[in-house]
Amino acid sequence: MKTSPSMAAKAKVDALRSQGHKVIDFTIGEPDFDTAPHIVEGGVQALRNGHTRYTASAGTPALRAAIARKLERENQLRFASEEIVVGCGAKHIIYNAFAASLNAGDEVIVPAPFWVSYPDMVALQAARPVIVPCSEASGFKLAPEALAAAITPRTRWLILNTPNNPSGAVYTHAELAALCEVLRAHPQVWLLTDEIYEHFVYGGARHVSPLSVAPDLRARTLLVNGLSKAYAFTGWRIGYGAGPVELIKRINLLLTQSTTCASAVSQEAAVVALDGPQACVADGAQLFESRRNRVMQLIEGIPGLSCVCPAGAFYAFINVRGLYGRVTPAGREIASDVDVVNLFIEQAGVAVIDGTSYGCPGFLRLSFATSLDQLEAGFAAIAQAVAACKTGMEDA
Repeated sequence: MKTSPSMAAKAKVDALRSQGHKVIDFTIGEPDFDTAPHIVEGGVQALRNGHTRYTASAGTPALRAAIARKLERENQLRFASEEIVVGCGAKHIIYNAFAASLNAGDEVIVPAPFWVSYPDMVALQAARPVIVPCSEASGFKLAPEALAAAITPRTRWLILNTPNNPSGAVYTHAELAALCEVLRAHPQVWLLTDEIYEHFVYGGARHVSPLSVAPDLRARTLLVNGLSKAYAFTGWRIGYGAGPVELIKRINLLLTQSTTCASAVSQEAAVVALDGPQACVADGAQLFESRRNRVMQLIEGIPGLSCVCPAGAFYAFINVRGLYGRVTPAGREIASDVDVVNLFIEQAGVAVIDGTSYGCPGFLRLSFATSLDQLEAGFAAIAQAVAACKTGMEDA
């Protein structure tokens, strides 16, 4: 097991800043604005009302009911409270779902590029992550033929993350239907659908939950979501899973012997977030779309960089192979995405994460969950760093 690359990048940025270096941080995967005031007030009122004790391990009845209302209102999916479990973030639910269901030697299909924690969470159960590359030409989306080829008798899960971190890919109804058709032929394979970025889709894109496409797969599907991204709720640590009662019971069993429950105060604030005004979510999506549009313009202005326009989430997954073969001001030849990451931090004071960590060498992930001023300054510094590199012809 290795440290989460995103957490490692954050630690590096913090260390550089503590040494007095100025760093523009494009690694962080969280909104840069505060939790909406009415939600914060909900948390404050929870404290004043004495919600400072243990709750049921699966979550408070009030929060599970609010999640059920959200799923019906926004996703047209009906779940009973006993089909819902609350955790300390969506990551917590995913980890415990694997711990509850995987045995040594089982396989989990992970399309690449992938969120960095999926493979390690699988491996920690002595199971095997089966990485299926998804090309830039395909929009970084899993093809049904590739899915079918990856399935074996030992396959237990397929992970689908839409909108996707890091690529921003958003699967259409037709694309999900084709993948679900493959799953119908393999009843031993369950579907974990990570929909944490569902509210951040842009242009003509629309988020579609696989369960709304293939309700017949409900008995072997776990829908995972949370409040971290949509409500700028990362530090409150609330995520949830909705799925078959038997799986939910086993996840809950693990919670009783590990974390006991999510924070009572955070759960009360989450009820306010889900049941209250949703303007803060829409405002966040609009803000991220405007930043995405500007980031695409800035990328196009730097020779050697290119990017498929992300349809969702708040990341640009940038192709940096156009910089390979150049020589940095320090005299090192650029031969990998890791070399580009080092160039940006050393010469531009800009922190990003290498695509290799996401199972996709030749790319890097840049978060635009930061201000336009920071984005403009960061890309100006990147442009200068790239311009300072020599090409092979110049060396000759």
